[in-house]
Amino acid sequence: MASPRPLAAPAAPPAAAARRLLFPAVAGLTFALALPAMAQQNQQWFVPPGQGGGQAQGQPQPQPQRPPQGQGQGQAQRPPQQGQRPGALPAGQPPPTAVIGIVDVPEIQRDSTAFNQVREEIEKRRQKLNDDLQREQVAWRDAQQQLANQRATLPPDQLRQRERDLQDRITESQRIFRERSRAIEQAAQGALMQIEQALAQVIQQVAASRSVNIVMPRPIIILSDPAFDMTAEVAAQFNRQLRAVNIPPEGAVPAAQAAPAQPGPRPQGAAQQPAAAPAQQQQQQRR
Repeated sequence: MASPRPLAAPAAPPAAAARRLLFPAVAGLTFALALPAMAQQNQQWFVPPGQGGGQAQGQPQPQPQRPPQGQGQGQAQRPPQQGQRPGALPAGQPPPTAVIGIVDVPEIQRDSTAFNQVREEIEKRRQKLNDDLQREQVAWRDAQQQLANQRATLPPDQLRQRERDLQDRITESQRIFRERSRAIEQAAQGALMQIEQALAQVIQQVAASRSVNIVMPRPIIILSDPAFDMTAEVAAQFNRQLRAVNIPPEGAVPAAQAAPAQPGPRPQGAAQQPAAAPAQQQQQQRR
């Protein structure tokens, strides 16, 4: 008995086969037609009706935006500024040939008799002020110790009065010492100013005798020829012109401090009173 043959699959209808063949083509055409719409939604470009097929093949181009009419004309009419250059100035006079001189100011001060005189006088006054201050401080401590020993025997009112007197004495003495120290510093500054002015004149004289038009300090010079150095000549000429400096005596008010007291005129007695007050206070302190 022969085995039965397998049954063959029924043939697909012609319409189903046609749909299977046309599906890829229809899907591709649908995707191509959807591209212009997607581009129009994403980039907001205007696609005229009836031209979708032509735009589907190529990438749509945005329409260029025109600048405002007034702005475009203003930028076009503005002249370029990069190419403009300022006009050349007329030719000026060239500087002279540099002739350099070198001066060592600290060395001139060490060799100067006027500078050494000021330094010694100011140091003497400072030392005297320091000695007076130490003696006064010893007197303050002795007075405080004596007052502490009498605290148990003195009445309260008398004890408070002596304490106030001692405090007033200390305050007044401190004020006098501050004024003396300020006067010493002002005298030193005034004397140094006289030295600087005289030294500047001597440097100008020596530079003019050598036809030097540039003077430089020696500390900033690394290497130079000895012929440029004017220190020895300036020091000798400076000692000949300025042997000593006029320093106001201790206790006198400098002229620079007494002059700008008041813009208007003052009586003669009122002008002399500040100069006499420190001397009287110092005499009372020594007593």
